Amino acid sequence: MAELFKNVYNQDFFNSFTTHVKTVFPNFKTNSFISKIFDTEWNDKELKQRMRHTTITLQKHLTNDFIKNANIIVKVIEELSKNGIKETNIEYMFFPDFIEVFGIEHYDASIVAFEKITQFTSCEFGVRPFIISYPDKMIPQMLEWSNHEHEAVRRLASEGCRPRLPWAMALPSLKKDPSSIIPILENLKDDVSETVRRSVANNLNDISKDNPTTVISLVKNWKGQTKESHWLTKHASRTLLKQGNPEIMTLFGFGSINNIQITDFKILTPKVTIGNYLEFSFQLKNTGKVSSKIRLEYGLYYQKANGTLSKKVFKISEKEYTQNSTTLITRKQSFKIITTRKFHIGKHQVSIIINGHELNKLDFELLS
Repeated sequence: MAELFKNVYNQDFFNSFTTHVKTVFPNFKTNSFISKIFDTEWNDKELKQRMRHTTITLQKHLTNDFIKNANIIVKVIEELSKNGIKETNIEYMFFPDFIEVFGIEHYDASIVAFEKITQFTSCEFGVRPFIISYPDKMIPQMLEWSNHEHEAVRRLASEGCRPRLPWAMALPSLKKDPSSIIPILENLKDDVSETVRRSVANNLNDISKDNPTTVISLVKNWKGQTKESHWLTKHASRTLLKQGNPEIMTLFGFGSINNIQITDFKILTPKVTIGNYLEFSFQLKNTGKVSSKIRLEYGLYYQKANGTLSKKVFKISEKEYTQNSTTLITRKQSFKIITTRKFHIGKHQVSIIINGHELNKLDFELLS
């Protein structure tokens, strides 16, 4: 069985961490800290709970002065880096969490800390309460960060203001009107760092869910300027493409399907047991005299607890289908138990989608 991710916070980790804290802050009471970390509820805590518990426990073992504590954290990071420890996962995300929890009343000191900490461990979660509490200060600050020499700070400028950042609090004002963050994304769209450009694409994809016309306008302006901007705009448009937005479909060359036919569509496993696979097949025919660029997808209609069906779209391919061609396509869809989806027995459906147009739809049954 795979090791639980929450167990990155273990005895070895905290022994190493406290050794470096002690170097920077000699008054640090290591034994007390370790004792308070591994309290009677520790084993029942999940990952984020362990992170927050670490934040709270650390504060109780530093000083009563937030600014001093923020400086200690920055010095601990310097000590960790000096000893070859680089943040490659999420173990040290209690550093930005510390600023988020205890620094909200200390704006200036927190901004200085975020700028330094994010170069070691990303601060996109930590800055969000500051954007909500200080929008008139934070958006200009993030615009300034978009020109920073360090790519992690530039990434924070985009990632931190994503309106719908997964696993984080949403930013309602930016969901309603994202215009204030567009100059940030403009600054970063041609960034030398792929990580930064990916963040810009993800930010735009967030925006597209509430303000599609804003993103369509930017895609029209940016698409094709460079190889990088073509990828960025395509990735930014992935939700609009899955929704079959006609304007976006046309922009990326997915045109008429008048000469495209789906034939012999059939469910090969009409009864699927949880833990197994749905399998289906069909033929795609291009009856035209020229090749056709096709975005091919299928929609899976999952049974919900209340008996209704909820569609999720899965991509099959994007490719050219030659003139007068017939292509056999077979696909499998797993119904293995996963933590992110609860399966409900009963009728389900699968459909074929071509360039955003949903065509044939067939039923199948999911069994326990």
